[in-house]
Amino acid sequence: MSMIQMLLKEMELEAKTTRKMLERVPDDKFEWKPHEKSMTLQRLATHIAELPTWVSMVLMTDELDFAKNAYKPFNVKNSKELMDHFEKSLSDGKAHLTKATDEQLLPNWTLRNGDEIFSTTSKGEVIRMAYCQIVHHRAQLGVFLRLLDILIPGSYGPSADDPRM
Repeated sequence: MSMIQMLLKEMELEAKTTRKMLERVPDDKFEWKPHEKSMTLQRLATHIAELPTWVSMVLMTDELDFAKNAYKPFNVKNSKELMDHFEKSLSDGKAHLTKATDEQLLPNWTLRNGDEIFSTTSKGEVIRMAYCQIVHHRAQLGVFLRLLDILIPGSYGPSADDPRM
């Protein structure tokens, strides 16, 4: 199995769990956050929904410089828009990854803020890091949902909220 095939398989597997989590985000709690330093539920869920586009960005560029590209989050107004945004992001990432070759995963890609370099690693490693970011933020979302008494779906097996548990 090629690296591209493995990354596509992983993307699809993680998308199933991400869908289950994002579907639980209630419209009426979009502005809620558990702590003053936390993102709002809307912001966190939207960030998770857009992370698959990092695959496309990494394959089409050699770096992301926050000093030159200020982050502008997509503004979703409800859960349907959130899910539509996720599906569009996922489709975009998959389309670019499907057209890529293993050789395109080898060149370095840099994440920076002007002269400050956060990391320089291969494009393949950055794509894997984007997947890890999805899992990381999905776990944060699970905490947010738990604090709101919203049932948590299973990720890699059943959750404590699964009736079979």
